[in-house]
Amino acid sequence: MVEFQIPQATAKRLSIYYRYLQLLLDSGKDRVSSTELSEAVKVDSATIRRDFSYFGALGKRGYGYDVRNLLEFFSKQLNQDRLTNVALIGVGNLGHALLKFNFHQSNHVRISAAFDVNQDITGTIQNGIPVYPMEDMKEQLKLQQIEIVILAVPANVAQKVTDEIVEVGVRGILNFTPLRVTVPTDVRVQNVDLTNEMETLIYFLDHFGNK
Repeated sequence: MVEFQIPQATAKRLSIYYRYLQLLLDSGKDRVSSTELSEAVKVDSATIRRDFSYFGALGKRGYGYDVRNLLEFFSKQLNQDRLTNVALIGVGNLGHALLKFNFHQSNHVRISAAFDVNQDITGTIQNGIPVYPMEDMKEQLKLQQIEIVILAVPANVAQKVTDEIVEVGVRGILNFTPLRVTVPTDVRVQNVDLTNEMETLIYFLDHFGNK
């Protein structure tokens, strides 16, 4: 990874660039311009050039960007050469969907363990992933050296579970609960609120139409 800080908005777009570059390489394309990238990923070309400029001279004026070189560069930035195991906490309806999905478009992220209170599924294998009881959570997170978890538990226990996983060294949380959990400053939380996203979409459609 790079040693300097880049804007969060830029960091969030790196994976989008990477996935499209992979599609280009698979299709046999050797080079791409910022304009072509812009049309594909729906990010304006000036923003793309600014994003890339944080990493130095990645392209050549009048030539564009070498697809293979750019893909290899972003692969290193995103640690695509290293497998990251994550844990899923909460195997309800959403949790089951996440287990089935299991980052199938990525070769470097994998759900390797899941945890739930439901005795009907604990001790079983769901979509190839072992489901442990919550009592084993802290021990298994330490044993498997898992530092990133997906939180899909009911809101009323979200903070309690968060406190427990932080205790055993979890550094990153993808939070699917509506609760904005409190964590130490050295722990990163990404909130995914599907209800909020849908309500926002409806609001914009109602007030702004297709503008």
